[in-house]
Amino acid sequence: MIRAAAAGVIGFILIFIESMIVMKLKGYVTIEFGGLAPFINVWAMNFFFVFAILTQVNNWYMNKESLKEDNSF
Repeated sequence: MIRAAAAGVIGFILIFIESMIVMKLKGYVTIEFGGLAPFINVWAMNFFFVFAILTQVNNWYMNKESLKEDNSF
């Protein structure tokens, strides 16, 4: 649940970071997303990207902690 909320917020922040990069590279002053639907599509892509990363980080952390507890190695 927390991963989904964090992914939503970070995905939203990524939209602005990506927009700033495109504006600097292309010399634009503003960016037109073409309406609400394309904006939500970009947000959804960023959400799933961040959610996948957070899931892998969580799995790595859980496996790392379980190896610390298991001294049979």
